Parts: sequence; C-alpha cells; structure tokens
Amino acid sequence: MLLINVARPLLADDVRLLAAHRDHDNWLTYGHGYANQRYSALDDINKANIKNLAPAWIFQTGIVGTFPTNPLVVDGVMYLTTPFNHVIALDAGTGALLWRYAHKLVEEKLCCGSHSRGLAWAEGRLFMITADARLIALEASTGRVVWDIPVVDPMTGDPADLAALEHFDPKHREAFDRATRFAGNMAPVVHDGKVFIGVSGTGYSAVLADAEQESASVLGKAGVREGLRAFLTAYSVSDGQLLWRWYSTAATGWEGEFSATTAFGDPLPRDLTRERADAAKYREAWKTGGGSIYSSPSIDPELGMIYFGTGNASPGHADYQRPGDNLYTSSIVALEIATGKLRWYHQLVPHDIWGYDVASPPVLIELTGDAGQPVPALAAASKSGWVYVLDRRTGKVLRRSQAFVPQGAPMFQRPTQDGINIIPGAAGGANWPPAAFNPITGLVYVPATHNPTHYLLKRDAAGHSTIELSFPDGVERSGTLSAISPSDGTLKWQLKTDLPLVSGALATASGLVFTGESNGDFIAVDASDGKRLWRFATGAGVNAPPVTYRVNGRQFVAVAAGGHALFNFPLGDAVIGFALPK
Repeated sequence: MLLINVARPLLADDVRLLAAHRDHDNWLTYGHGYANQRYSALDDINKANIKNLAPAWIFQTGIVGTFPTNPLVVDGVMYLTTPFNHVIALDAGTGALLWRYAHKLVEEKLCCGSHSRGLAWAEGRLFMITADARLIALEASTGRVVWDIPVVDPMTGDPADLAALEHFDPKHREAFDRATRFAGNMAPVVHDGKVFIGVSGTGYSAVLADAEQESASVLGKAGVREGLRAFLTAYSVSDGQLLWRWYSTAATGWEGEFSATTAFGDPLPRDLTRERADAAKYREAWKTGGGSIYSSPSIDPELGMIYFGTGNASPGHADYQRPGDNLYTSSIVALEIATGKLRWYHQLVPHDIWGYDVASPPVLIELTGDAGQPVPALAAASKSGWVYVLDRRTGKVLRRSQAFVPQGAPMFQRPTQDGINIIPGAAGGANWPPAAFNPITGLVYVPATHNPTHYLLKRDAAGHSTIELSFPDGVERSGTLSAISPSDGTLKWQLKTDLPLVSGALATASGLVFTGESNGDFIAVDASDGKRLWRFATGAGVNAPPVTYRVNGRQFVAVAAGGHALFNFPLGDAVIGFALPK
C-alpha cells in the first residue's frame, strides 16, 4: 500500500507524479520518475533515423555560467533554471519564451557556486533551492513568487532550537535570518505534499566562486569558511512549513566503529589508536562535519522511503580534527518519508580523506534473487569508481561492480610529504551527473571522470598532519560512459571521451543512450555496444543531463549547452530542442 499522508487527500498531481515514469509525453521530475531511472519509452527517434536528428529550436538564456540544468516538461511547457537561479518557461515545441522569473540575490559572494540543477513541479507550482540559501515556490503559469523562505539551521545540535523553526511564519523571518544559511544546487523532489531539499557546500572551506575564477585546486586547500553540518529537509508544499529535518552527521555515535577497512575489506590507512585517543578532544566535530547532499533523492512510495547519497566529511584537509568513521558522511542513506527517521545507511568510505562520496542520484531497480524472487534494489555510482548495488528494503549490500574508471593499487592511499597522484581523484569517478537505467537491456549507463588528483601531506603551525589536494597539469584526463549490469556487476562496454564526462545520461526504448561531452558535442550511442551513432557540435560544453518528451505527436530531445566554469569547459547559454524533420 502506498504511504500517503492520511490527513491530506490524494491530489491529481500526486497521482501524476506517482506515474511520472510512465508519462513519456512529459518529464515531470528530475529523474523522470521517483526511481531516477532516466528512461523513456519514446522510440520515434531510433537507430535507423538518428542520423536525421537536428535542432528544432534553440533558446539562449542570456546568462553565461556553469549550466547543469535539467529541464522539466509539463503539458507542453518547459521549465528550466539558469545560473544565479533565474527561472524560464518555454513553449516546449517551439522554444518560444512564455515567462521569466529574475532572481534577486540576497548575497553577492556565493560560497558554493551560482549553478542550479533544476526544479520540482507539483500542485501548479515550481520549487527551487537557490545558491543564496532560499527555498522558493513559483506559480507555474506565471512565474509569480508564492513563497520565499531562507534555508537556515541553528547549528547548535539542540532539537529545541530546530523546533522553534518548525513554526516559521514567512511574514516574520527575523529568527530565520539570525540562523546559519545554507546553499543549495540540487533539483528538489516533491512527494505526498512534501518538497525535499538537501544542502551543499558544507564539506569544503574554500569558496567555489574563487575556485571558478582561479583553479579547481583552490577547493583542496584550507579556506575562509568553516565546515557546516548538512541535512535533508521536508517542507510543506502549500506554505513552506518545515516538517522534518535529518542531519548527515550523527550527534551521537559520530565516531562509529573506527573501521579498519571498508565493508568490502579494502584496507584504510588510518591510525586508529590515535583516533580513539583524540575522540574526546574532538567530540563535537559532528557540528561542522560536512556530508553535503548534491543530487535529487530517489523515492519508493510503496516502502515509504527516500534514498540519497552524502558527501565527504569536513574538514577534508584536517582529518585529525574528526577522529572516527564520521557517520553518516560518504554514505548511501534511506529515511522514512513521513518522519525523516533513519531506516538504514551504508557507509562506503569510513573517515573519507579522498572525497569518495556519493553525489549521483541512486537509481531504483528491480532484480531477481537467487531463488527467482523479486528484489527491490538500488544502484549508486560513486566517486570511487564502483557502482554499489543494495537491497533498498534493508541496505544489505548485494554487490559492487567492476571499476568503471582507472583505480590505484592499493585503492586507498595515505598522502605523503612528497605528494602522490591518486586515482580516482576528488572529482570522481562518478560525480553529480545522473546515470540512466534501461529495463530492456538491464544495464545502468554511468557518465564518469578520470581526473587524477595530487594529494600532499603537510604540517600546520601546531605540527598536525594536513592534506592538500590539487589537480596537476600534465596528466591524462578523460571521460567514460560505461554500461554496467547491476545483476552481476560486470562492465559490458565502455565509451571513452577526450575530456571528463560531466553531463548525465538518458536511455530510450529505441536502444539509444544520449549524453553530452565537455568539448561541446551532444551524442547518441547504441545502448547495446556503446557505438557512437550521432553527434551535434553545440559550441559549448554539454555539462547537463538531457531529457526527452513529446509535443503534438513529435518527440524531442532537449539539453543545455552552457559549459562548466570550475573545469574550464567552454561556457554558453543555450538550451537546444532536437527533433526529426517534419
């Protein structure tokens, strides 16, 4: 039975969202349904005619910057976000502008970048978390602001302080404004009258805007910001009321079991004797422990659970300040939808010092067990270069895939005073770009990065060992699109690209997989073997996930081509709708 709030009647949009994965004329959620499979049964565009695919319309937003937006399409209208959280509505068939919401920043110096991965839609509204720490509801028909609340937290660890925020009145925001603000870049998800958002940027001390202007290596050094405590929050769709909040760092038990290995037995280079001795000294490290939530969660309405990955622990450069396993960072997490109560977690890398977290949305799939019984599972691609397959009912690990990017041997290494290059690096592996799953082929398609990172052990003024990372020049960087079987973990095929693949995947029933390349090419490949079948040069890095939909009987594939400032992929401002000639 579906776990819908009994105090709230089931609305028409609830029904639509529950069936979004079957509504192939539209693209109603970030991952085309709560399972985040990014699969469409549309097959008008196929292997036989893909050579004829061409732009049907191009819309230029006028806003240049990192542009990873995932458009939504609802009844012929496309909704998308731009850098700096402007929102645009287009005619999805022609690209004609319908309306534009111009966001006014309350903070000019953005800690965590200006990019936005998209919106959620429900009940005639659009929902967006912003780079300047606001959760905004817009009227979908006009772009008019319905409500606008700051995303804040008392940062005290006292439940009573959070309870005071549960009764937020948008007309009296003084108490909220006195609390710590949190940035967000993910696309929200709406279910059962709740809008879910996670916060980002809590795991590094530098300012992302500085890194975009100088070098990505800035993020690997000590900076001006202190760590924060990340969280996932459920708000009321109707009025923005805070319903529950779950934190990525445990107020009690943060140290965990002081694990010497990962769950798969990989040795971790830790001084556990010293960590245990320092635990009392740093007992409050969880208050600034990081654990950012970068991408849209997945939802199983039947089990009543919401699933997502968490980021690395903070401070990354000074892990001596956070002895223990640092629960629940670098983990896959399942919560109760109704209450936010933790149901289970699986920590991929205890006491992570490399940034091997889970930034890509988990994909919910159905597998067949040893006795032939159905197994509800999830597949999560990680920065460490493996896809983890878990039973989503219990969190039991079913398997770990073959590696889809090069890995060092040994896999987990402690930096040295001379410095070492470690692969995968802090950018992955699989970063935030979403994977896709095709139920016909039974394969997960994972975009990923090969980007070695230099880790250097240094001493601070007090004599403590600290870690500084950078992205060195003169090393090979590339990307991979990998087809992986979650049933047995095998790598079926792999396509390599000249630059890191920072985009997202889309699978269709016609046996195509679409993705974008950082050099500006938008491509379609054969889902069975990875052979390139089509490409279009957009002129800017395609660093956003594609979507597909149908308007007046015509199938479109749309993607943003706007590049990525942090990695110096060519910038632009275009959204392109592709279709076959009429």
